[in-house]
Amino acid sequence: MHLHSGTGRSALLFILVAFVATIAVTRLIVRLIRSGRGPFGNVAVGSVHVHHLVPGIFLMLIAGPVEFVAVPHGLYRDVVAAVFGVGAALTLDEFALWLHLSDVYWAAEGRKSVDTVVGVAALGGIGLLVSNPFSRQPGEGTWIFVTFLLLNCVLSVISALKGRIFLGLAGVLLPFLALWGTFRLAYPDSPWFRRFYREGSSKRARAERRAVRRTLTGRFKSLLSGMPEQ
Repeated sequence: MHLHSGTGRSALLFILVAFVATIAVTRLIVRLIRSGRGPFGNVAVGSVHVHHLVPGIFLMLIAGPVEFVAVPHGLYRDVVAAVFGVGAALTLDEFALWLHLSDVYWAAEGRKSVDTVVGVAALGGIGLLVSNPFSRQPGEGTWIFVTFLLLNCVLSVISALKGRIFLGLAGVLLPFLALWGTFRLAYPDSPWFRRFYREGSSKRARAERRAVRRTLTGRFKSLLSGMPEQ
């Protein structure tokens, strides 16, 4: 995979690297602040606590117009992409706050922020590795191409309805992930769970048991969030 400066894939790489690095640094700093160690402290203007999503939003508002209006090329474009990645990381790290309109960073609801940043980073990585999923292969018939796209979309929607949002989104780029998501059990409280898993059924019981298991993904998210695993 060759990444030439100024290409869309090069810009995506800079966004992804800046996004992941900013999340790592931000989580480290907020944990130091919470524990009372290090030289860092909360930013405040008067009595107002300025959350880090505020500079994140401004960075995206700056990087977006520069990208669309100035249309920089080469290294300049990659720098703007990195600025956007930093802004996106600062904003999505407090996704739970602007979802609930409440400061739930260290509450159980705050884990939604971790789920979001991990999912976005994973999607960015997949985007770097795969080619355009909507391009036709040489010699591929129109009906085969359209049928494959429709089937892939249906599998992705089923995965999302089962509460496996990441597999549904990533399945658009990597169809086998959508297929995997359709065969996995639905998460409790997902639309698929409520509609098709009857009270007292074996599938419902299995889904509820698996939801409380300690998984590698769950342990990683707990380590990143700094909160106990649910």
